[in-house]
Amino acid sequence: MAKHLEINPINPQPRLISMAVDVLKKGGIICCPTDTMYGISCDIFNQKAVKRVHEIRQRPRHKPFSFMCSSLKDISQYAHVSSYAYRLLRRHLPGPYTMVLPGSKLVPKIMLTTQKTVGIRMPDSVICWAIIEQLGNPILNTSALIENRDPPRDAFDAEEFFGNQVDLIIDGGTISPNPSTVISLVTDQPEILREGKGDIRPFIERSAL
Repeated sequence: MAKHLEINPINPQPRLISMAVDVLKKGGIICCPTDTMYGISCDIFNQKAVKRVHEIRQRPRHKPFSFMCSSLKDISQYAHVSSYAYRLLRRHLPGPYTMVLPGSKLVPKIMLTTQKTVGIRMPDSVICWAIIEQLGNPILNTSALIENRDPPRDAFDAEEFFGNQVDLIIDGGTISPNPSTVISLVTDQPEILREGKGDIRPFIERSAL
């Protein structure tokens, strides 16, 4: 069975964050709470771990996952962000959004779409920030969504979802699950690709200008 760590979602214990990061550094897969739902993560620079997540989620290799950054500075390293897009990111992140942007040369090929874009999240989650900052680079993020099944609300639900497929499950409390809103900022006309958690009105208003 996967190991469990109960981490305080408001004031994460540094020792426990270090344990989670150690799992990632060794190529492990963790189940981690975000601001939208529980999902699974790995180091984006560990190709074996990324491929393992593709197998767990039964997702084709040509459909890459999004990844999480802990700051706008990080986002600007892994994506090409226009001045217009940066202003939007600064206003609305951290938050429950996945922003589609042109990827930079730092992004591993396995994380790029055929259009050379990436999906980037900066979740409103102190646990995620702490893990990313200590690891030193972004982590892959994919939500636990299975057809005809409610997504996990807590660590115990997550264990039912993933069982022995992950190495560590972080218990960060109960979350009301709802996928992130996906917005393309490839151009200066925002495009809503999926409506989920997060207000889309500011982006619709701007795209209509």
